[in-house]
Amino acid sequence: MESQAMFEETSGAVLKKLTVAHLPQALALSSALGWPYRLEDWAFAHSLGDGLALEQDGQLVGTAMRWDYGGAFASVGMIIVATQCKGRGYGARLVDALLDGAGPRNIFLNSTAEALELYRRRGFVPTGTLNQHQGVFVAAGERPGLVEPIDSHIKSAADADLTEIIRLDEAALGMPRPELLKRIAEVGQLTVLASGGSVTGYAACRAFGKGHVIGPVIAPDVDAARVLIDSILSQLPTGFVRVDTRADSGLGPWLESRGLACVDTATQMVRGAPPPSERARVFALCSQSLG
Repeated sequence: MESQAMFEETSGAVLKKLTVAHLPQALALSSALGWPYRLEDWAFAHSLGDGLALEQDGQLVGTAMRWDYGGAFASVGMIIVATQCKGRGYGARLVDALLDGAGPRNIFLNSTAEALELYRRRGFVPTGTLNQHQGVFVAAGERPGLVEPIDSHIKSAADADLTEIIRLDEAALGMPRPELLKRIAEVGQLTVLASGGSVTGYAACRAFGKGHVIGPVIAPDVDAARVLIDSILSQLPTGFVRVDTRADSGLGPWLESRGLACVDTATQMVRGAPPPSERARVFALCSQSLG
């Protein structure tokens, strides 16, 4: 993805392509920040995108990744600089190289408060707030039941449903993500809301961090999103679950009633034009990095 000119030495640090061999050290960097990634989570993200590694004296001291969705859009994330190396401009170097490699694509990301000004200076503008909900969810027998939408039913996705899921996802997001959804289908589960023989909503679940993450969730309305998420929870052993949802999605109070407290927020940002999405139908992200 990046030109050879990007892989150069800067202030004693060398910028390289992030490879599978870097992932154990990348895991150590994220763990030092308290991020709950597993090595499997790094491998999942790395298999779908392109990344940069910043090395100093043969040790990984920084990472950054980008995921392209068609020729017009991309997401960036997993941007980390080792604590002992902060204040040297390494974060800016990683971000600039990552953006240069994206070419003319419109770029979106979810920013911590600490990184906001770095992104603002590079033309990113805020578009909303993302809430991170997580916790040990309330067990199935303790939850009040939800009624499925009229003329619809929930089912585990069959192989034949994947084409419809990909189509629905692109219509809601405004950009194609077939490889992401195929990978989720391989490592996790997809649940669909079907009506009149067509898929009208879906939710994904996979092992992640301390337990499971639910997302993406695409649904016709918030009630359908709740039913999809509730169906997944009913199939999980009681345990830790994470859901990343927009602050204005309408899911927040309901997720908290299920034991998934809002523990953090991020600022959603874009550089360029946002995708022509049906934003109201997107109720949860795959992850804060992949979108």
